[in-house]
Amino acid sequence: MSPANESRLSKAERTAQAREKARAIREEQLKKEKRNKLLVGWGIVVAIVVIIAIIAAVVIGNIQNNAPVADQGPTPANGNVHGGVTLLAGSEVVKSEPSSVNVADVPSAPATKPATVTVPGGEAEAGKPVKVIAYIDFICPVCKRFETTYGDSLTQLRNDGKISLEYRPLGFLDLQSTTNYSSRAANAAACVANTSPEKYADFFNLLFERQPAEGSAGISDKDLKAMATEVGAANIDSCVDSKQYRPWVKFATQEAAAIGITGTPTIFIDGKQWDGSTDLNAEIQTAITAKG
Repeated sequence: MSPANESRLSKAERTAQAREKARAIREEQLKKEKRNKLLVGWGIVVAIVVIIAIIAAVVIGNIQNNAPVADQGPTPANGNVHGGVTLLAGSEVVKSEPSSVNVADVPSAPATKPATVTVPGGEAEAGKPVKVIAYIDFICPVCKRFETTYGDSLTQLRNDGKISLEYRPLGFLDLQSTTNYSSRAANAAACVANTSPEKYADFFNLLFERQPAEGSAGISDKDLKAMATEVGAANIDSCVDSKQYRPWVKFATQEAAAIGITGTPTIFIDGKQWDGSTDLNAEIQTAITAKG
């Protein structure tokens, strides 16, 4: 039968058909709105869960970073009891016997400020290179400026065998970070010194190259671990997680304050404190010449 010969629907039938079609469209629209509401609802739930997880991670991280640090602990291999790691020519560091520190052994500060600061282990030694000892803080912007100004020349002098260069990282500026970054970075550096002393200088330099802003949270432990891997050091994950050398950093920080160190960088040349007003290279050269 051709369309022309098909029976035409009555008005009532056409009305009923239109109503059925409208009902089906409305029903489909209601289902779609319901699905959308469910998706939005679940999206909100997921977003809330993610936010809670982030907040929990931050809170837990802050609790861990700011947890009390033990007063006693080991020194890293290749680190001395004063918190220092001494660099020689190339990637060589001074070896040291395993030891331990105890904050109870930190000497009391003198009643009156001494005219000169006597740095432990800083005495000149006959027949040995000039000793340069630098107290630094890894979040200290002035320390970074010091490294930018003198890092290359100090490296050249130790490569030439004219000086030994000992860095003593402190936690002086922990209060300038919400995560005790100064001490965390110093601990990470100690972890590298312990297992990969030949990579210590590279890790040290990278910490200053990527120095976070003073007052910020600083670099996370996760990224400190990754930075150690980046310079080719052995895995330091467990060392960082356990805060293995935080007592060592704590001891060095308190000892430095007790002997009269009031800020960083503080530099000594064969036991004599550099006042920062003269050219450091010239002062070191004078000490080298005096040794003959």
